[in-house]
Amino acid sequence: MTALVTLFGGAGFLGRYVAQELLKAGARVRLAERDPKRAFFIKPLGGLGQTQFAAADITRAESVARVVQGSDAVINLVGILKGDFEAVHIGGARNVAEAARDAGVGALVHVSAIGADADAESRYARSKGQGEAAVRAVFPQATVLRPSIIFGPDDHFVNRFAQMARMPVLPVIRGGVKLQPVFVADVARAVAAAALDPARFAGRTFELGGPETLSMADLNAWIAKAAGRDPAILSIPDGAARLMARLGGWAPGAPITWDQWLMLQKDNVAAGGAEGFEAFGIKPAPLEAVAPGWLVQYRRHGRFAKQPA
Repeated sequence: MTALVTLFGGAGFLGRYVAQELLKAGARVRLAERDPKRAFFIKPLGGLGQTQFAAADITRAESVARVVQGSDAVINLVGILKGDFEAVHIGGARNVAEAARDAGVGALVHVSAIGADADAESRYARSKGQGEAAVRAVFPQATVLRPSIIFGPDDHFVNRFAQMARMPVLPVIRGGVKLQPVFVADVARAVAAAALDPARFAGRTFELGGPETLSMADLNAWIAKAAGRDPAILSIPDGAARLMARLGGWAPGAPITWDQWLMLQKDNVAAGGAEGFEAFGIKPAPLEAVAPGWLVQYRRHGRFAKQPA
């Protein structure tokens, strides 16, 4: 009998890649979503009877307990960038860990984020840190993965900046902050490995950063060039950006929220000495190796445009 892995958040950006890695390894995958129909597109990626769909909301403990029954491993990918961080990142994470413990599940993988800190000013980072602590208190042998900013064809990060690069002027907030963008497929491989081989990875925390560290300004300039655009890069002074962030709490369409502003006060890079991709035998792909393949859509003539030098 092959392993049964219950995957919370499998219909999301990272989740679809994790599901594909699990299916490729021969695992049976139970996709747990508030609306299971959102994950139906994953079914053709597996063989006959290899996928199952279940309704669950991680903020409701009873629904979580029901869907983890019979699982060999559980993966929690659920995270939000705005809304009730405490309910999802702390309460939801605890619900998943408690359900996994009570069901006698052999492996639990909890995906957090670089910068997670129970004492952080940012509600996002603070709730991520407190969520990790809640998971560890209930399921000490959980594997915690902290990726940096994840990029890929369907991301809301690189694609957002590529869309903005179509404008004559590209405004950049906190241009000096350092990032370590990481390819979604590489993170998915690490998640799947941790779930399917708990003897190697249980009880450890890994920080998953890409192979290069870029400033926000340099990253935007690279994206613009790869998209065949040449906007003027305008660095927004911190005072003005701070005001925009304050307004972002109530003004629709504001470019940045206050919580995002707080997160940008620190670099988003793996901590020195932290375990990372090398423990999984994964050599992470750099942006320039994969991103041009989908950034062509932002060029003036799409795939028929002249390639950047």
